[in-house]
Parts: sequence; structure tokens; C-alpha cells
Amino acid sequence: MVVVYNIIYILKLLVVLPAILGNLGQQVSADFHSPLIKYLPGFQGPLPFQLTTGYVGVDKSEDVELFYYFVKSQTNPTDDPLILWMTGGPGCSSFTAFAYEFGPLYIEQVEYNGTLPTLILNPHTWTQAASIIFLDLPVGTGFSYGKTSTASHSSDPQACAQALQFLKKWFIAHPQFLANPFYVGGDSYAGIFVPVITQMISNENEAEAGAEQSINLKGYLLGNPSTFPAQINFRFTFAHGMGIISDELYESLRRNCGIDYQKSGSDNAECSKDIEAYEVCRSGLFKPHILEENCVEPLRRSLSSENTDFMDEYSNPKLTLSAFECRNDGYPLSSYWINDENVQNSLHIRKGTIGTWIRCKEKLSFDKVITDSRPYHANLSRKGYRSLVYSGDHDMLVPFQSTLAWIRGLNYPIVDDWRPWIVEGQYAGYTRTYSNKMTFATVKGGGHTAPEYKPAECYAMFNRWLSNKPL
Repeated sequence: MVVVYNIIYILKLLVVLPAILGNLGQQVSADFHSPLIKYLPGFQGPLPFQLTTGYVGVDKSEDVELFYYFVKSQTNPTDDPLILWMTGGPGCSSFTAFAYEFGPLYIEQVEYNGTLPTLILNPHTWTQAASIIFLDLPVGTGFSYGKTSTASHSSDPQACAQALQFLKKWFIAHPQFLANPFYVGGDSYAGIFVPVITQMISNENEAEAGAEQSINLKGYLLGNPSTFPAQINFRFTFAHGMGIISDELYESLRRNCGIDYQKSGSDNAECSKDIEAYEVCRSGLFKPHILEENCVEPLRRSLSSENTDFMDEYSNPKLTLSAFECRNDGYPLSSYWINDENVQNSLHIRKGTIGTWIRCKEKLSFDKVITDSRPYHANLSRKGYRSLVYSGDHDMLVPFQSTLAWIRGLNYPIVDDWRPWIVEGQYAGYTRTYSNKMTFATVKGGGHTAPEYKPAECYAMFNRWLSNKPL
């Protein structure tokens, strides 16, 4: 099936882009980052990598300040690729990727005792192979903020256009990275942002062919990405394959609910009955990783935007932990660490701009306008950009079957068929490569944010792909 552009999306982009990008011709300050951060509270000794943070003013009057953490490659920053990374939600800070997935530091996962949490080195950080900009997007996420109520509100097209403006200004302040291979990356809901931003960069490069400020765009990478509305239906396929529902119930769901289970259930009694039976079977599972403990208290939230997921609240007194029965018990530690005054001073945070930092904001002033990013993948494929799409194979929020489905819909021939990829003599997952330079990989035992569950395997996957080697 050929995927075509949604005219409504393009019209919306045409409306917002001139206003957002209109001030790029103005004088731009070169001071977009803090001095080099050599020490962080909670970490023993000087940092063994180069970290800076900063704000970049975007939008017509620079009323939106986007915050970022920048880590230079620990190997060869002069030549290694540069990655712009965004975390999902929408509303989850990129500090999630920095401290829980593949950044240079982890927050040590031990019982909270009222003192500042400890930071430890991540031996599998992706900054061994690339420089990474961890961007808090959209506005209102992490330390990014708007100076007015209007500026504090955004939508998918606005956020993506603001990210483009952020990049153009960031490169003005960091021209030494313009020649580095550049990739856009993200996970979960950022599956909407990443292909749109990548396309915007490509369009800018084409419009300004030969310009000194052209970004050396090579492609993009995505983990368990939100892509299109009907991907939710593949949870039934996933549940069947994992033995969560019976053959009979699966066949009944297919028969009574048709292709779109969610819409059919509202006016189809048999479909509604089947979905109720499905919910009984899956309701006690932790959807981001079905093998993990499913814990309700303390309240917590994954990177999914669903209302059924939970939020980690810094102010919740129940978050004093006696033991880590669940993986998510460690998330509140980030709030205890980053809301410390000395930590914020070290990170050069502007006082009084956001109040209490929350890792994933439940109440974000944001409109979901772009609900289907497949047209952007189709266009980027035609232009020949490289891409890596990976899925933790135990994620029930965005099942790997749904990702495989939209990739198949691009209709590109397979050049390296389904096979295992191996790390240290063990199967780490399965992979397939297509003629449009797209590589798909499952991460065996991974959840909704695969590097959090399988850091060594995901680093090997990332490094091999960056190096243009087979997984």
C-alpha cells in the first residue's frame, strides 16, 4: 500500500512554520551553553566526559526556551556522529534517556534514605560512539519553558518546527559539529517527532543547497515508536503470540471486531464481550514489559501517553522506598536528585522558570495533531536516508508486530532476511534489512525503552549500525 501525505498535516505545518522560523535571520548569540560541567553532586570525582547544558530561545519572539544536555563523544568527537535525542510521553524529559537508558550516568538504584541519590557511570553509554544532544521537547517538558501562557502551549507541528529552529541556532554556536554525520533519534511518542523533524531538516537542506549552515543529515533512529493510530490493535496479536489469550479468543476477536478492534467494540456486543475477556487476561500485566512486576503504588508513569498509565510524583510522600520491588521504583530518585538546589546550580538551571521538575508531566499543554507519521517515513525512504527501528520484544504498549506492519507497508524489498543478531555469543534479538536502508531489530527481553532493560545489547546494536556494519 502506497502511503501518501495527509494534506491537513501539511497545511498546518505551512501555517505555523513562517511564524516560528521567522526570526532566524536576526543576530544570534553564540552563548547557548553552560561552561563545561566538571563535577555533579552525587558523583565521586570529576566527570570523565564533557557535559554542558543550555537553553535556546525559539519561536518568533524567543518566548520558548528549550533546554538540553549535551555530551561529547568520549571517543572521537571531531568525527563521530552527532545525535539529537528526544524522549516520549509527550512530556517526559530527555533526562530519562540520560540517566535510565543510554546516557553516560545512571542513578544508582538503591533505597532512598533522604540523602542525595548517587550517580554511577554507565559502562554501555552510547556516548562512547557518538555525541548526543538530549533535548527536552515539547515546551513544558523537563526544564524547557514558555515565557507566556501562549508560548507554553504547543502541538506536534509547532514542537517539530521549534526543534528545527533549535538545531539551526545550536549549530551557529557549535559550527565545529556541522560536518559530523547527523541523526535524529527518539523513542515512544517521539516516533511522531523524529521523522517529521528529519523531513524538515532535509527540506531545509534542499532549499539551501550549498549553504555553509547545511546539516550533514544521514538518517534517524527510533525505539518502540508511536507511529499510527491502529497500532493499538496489534496488542491482541501480541497477546495471542505471548500466550496471554487463547487461540479461541483471538479468533473470536478477529471475527467479531474486524480490523479496528477499538472502534468496533463500542457498537458490537460480541466484540465488546471479547474485549472484556481480553482485559481480564491482560489487566494484571505491566504493559511496558509484560515480565516485570505490575505495581500500582506508588503512582508512576511510563513513557506512554495513555491515561491508564501512572505518574511518578516528586511531592508524593508515598515515594519513600523500602525496597525496589519494581523497576519503576527507581524513577522517583531522579526527582529527588534533580530538584536539589546544588544539582540545579551545577546544571545551570534558571531559577524560578518551572517550579518543581517532574520527569514525566501528565498535564502538558499540548495538542496531538499529527497522528500518523508513516507518510514521513515513506518520503524519507524515497530520499535514501538510513534508519534504524528497534523494538523491545516484551513491550505491550507498542508491540513489535505493529512496527513491522507499517514497515511492510512501505513496500521495499528485503535485502537481509529475518535472522538472529548476536552479542557475546548469545542471541540478542532478530533483525531484517530493507532496500530503503532501513534496519529493523527486536531486542530480546527488552521492554518499551529497550536500552533500559538490555543496555549492553542495545549499545552493540547502536554502535554496529552507526558504523554501517550488519547487526
